[in-house]
Amino acid sequence: MPSIQVLPAQLVDQIAAGEVVERPASVVKELVENSLDAGATRIEVEVEAGGARLVRVRDDGAGIGPGDLPLALAPHATSKIGSLDDLESVASLGFRGEALASIASVSRLELVSRAGNLEHGLRVRSESGQVSDPEPAPHPRGTTVTVRDLFYNTPARRKFLRTERTEFGHVEDLLRRLALSRPGIEITLRHNGRLARALPAGDEARRVAALMGSSFLEQSLAVEHAGAGLALTGWVGLPTYNRAQADQQYFFVNGRMVRDRLVAHAIRQAYRDVLFHGRHPAYVLFLSLDPSRVDVNVHPRKHEVRFRDGRLVHDFLFRTLDEALAGARAGAQAAPAPGEYGPPPGPTGGASQAAMPLGVAESFATDPGRALRELHAAPPPKRLPEETDGAVPPLGFALAQLHGIFILAQNDRGLVLVDMHAAHERIVYERLKESRAADGVRSQQLLVPVNVAVSEREADLAAEHAEVFAELGFEVDRAGPETLRARRVPALLAGADPAQLVRDVISDLETHGGSDRVAAATDHLLATMACHGSVRANRRLTLKEMDALLRDMERTERSGQCNHGRPTWVQLSVKELDRLFLRGQ
Repeated sequence: MPSIQVLPAQLVDQIAAGEVVERPASVVKELVENSLDAGATRIEVEVEAGGARLVRVRDDGAGIGPGDLPLALAPHATSKIGSLDDLESVASLGFRGEALASIASVSRLELVSRAGNLEHGLRVRSESGQVSDPEPAPHPRGTTVTVRDLFYNTPARRKFLRTERTEFGHVEDLLRRLALSRPGIEITLRHNGRLARALPAGDEARRVAALMGSSFLEQSLAVEHAGAGLALTGWVGLPTYNRAQADQQYFFVNGRMVRDRLVAHAIRQAYRDVLFHGRHPAYVLFLSLDPSRVDVNVHPRKHEVRFRDGRLVHDFLFRTLDEALAGARAGAQAAPAPGEYGPPPGPTGGASQAAMPLGVAESFATDPGRALRELHAAPPPKRLPEETDGAVPPLGFALAQLHGIFILAQNDRGLVLVDMHAAHERIVYERLKESRAADGVRSQQLLVPVNVAVSEREADLAAEHAEVFAELGFEVDRAGPETLRARRVPALLAGADPAQLVRDVISDLETHGGSDRVAAATDHLLATMACHGSVRANRRLTLKEMDALLRDMERTERSGQCNHGRPTWVQLSVKELDRLFLRGQ
């Protein structure tokens, strides 16, 4: 067996570089984050050959003083933390003190910096672990770091680099993320001597439009909400603005871009019944909280975090986004002033929904058909003022029915087409959910209790969260070290597998600190009921019935999409209609 030996410092740095420096984009990330921490207002990034041959980052930040320059390339040397207390409430992007040393160990690095009002800058070079003495060099206030021949001394690592185009794509994506988090900073990017991106300093909306496209802002909802020491701002794309890939999802915690399973789950849950199957939402969101409530020292690349109170964060994100998406009613972009057409929508919907019988939930499990009949028995809303009154509602007034499937209506903007079955399906679904919420989750006793085999750790977790199971409609107790016994289950899910439901809830508790399995399963059942209870294709409606459906759409949450995420309506403006007929050309 080989004897234990102390590794050479150069090898230690190269091992650390394997965690910090994955590709050229990793170098750009570390250097630009240093520039941001230094208070730069202008950052220039230049790369060649996708960054494999050259990465250069210039900034106008505070610079590095002569006394600190010799330590700048030393491992675990940093100006950002000095104690455990600092680490537990770190607010800077960098803090580990290993990035520059790691980069220098696998490249030919040059650092030139001028701090404050000094007459000139200083330069240091590093190659193969050897750092030169500082020497005078002309340089404006700020710092320039030049990294050449990445992985030249670790050829095995260099073989893992992709094509120049792929590596530059990673650099562009990385800089996009950093630029989104700092809209007030001017950033430029050059590749092989050509300008690839120029982002002037500006406000958040302008920066988001420049990087995400103006169509994203036009089809997104602004979010701004604070509570419990948390604040969330940014934009979430409307469900109709969805993507085939998760390529437009940016989430920042205290200005730091992160990828977090808890965050992803909360956002996915908010979009649960408004997004078409297999599609991904787009969003740019910024979460702010006390730095002491989040641990950023989870991974050397610092793209993972751990929240001190994960369940609070998860619930805050879900509820904030769920409420934002719920407010995206059909025709909302042309919404009337509150009270203009009668009672404004409230937490339980508009006037026609308020008249819905609330005892419907009692018959869900035994007679779904009766529940739907009671819902349909609610009186239709009164017809709104005619066009001659000067008040046209958001979705306008019905003109005709096309092929027994679509409703054609006219509003101030032009022509509205509505899929009547999809729209009615969403209306019925939301009413069923409101009735369920009004009555709470009802439970049903099992004729024969069901034993559930789990691990001892899972049994402990179930006992610890007994109140969560009770809130979800379960009665679960412990029957042994590795056995749980289910005695009651949610009434709406009485036909489901109780053991699997219990295991699913435990899995959610372990991962997210809470569970939405019962709500998700119940919503699926209600969605099925709504689908079967909605107006079918080829059913002829009168103009009065069509108008009533349009008014219900305007009052109903999430009415822009059916329960499966498909759009319920389309707007064609007069200008768009003119173009179809070449008018004015």
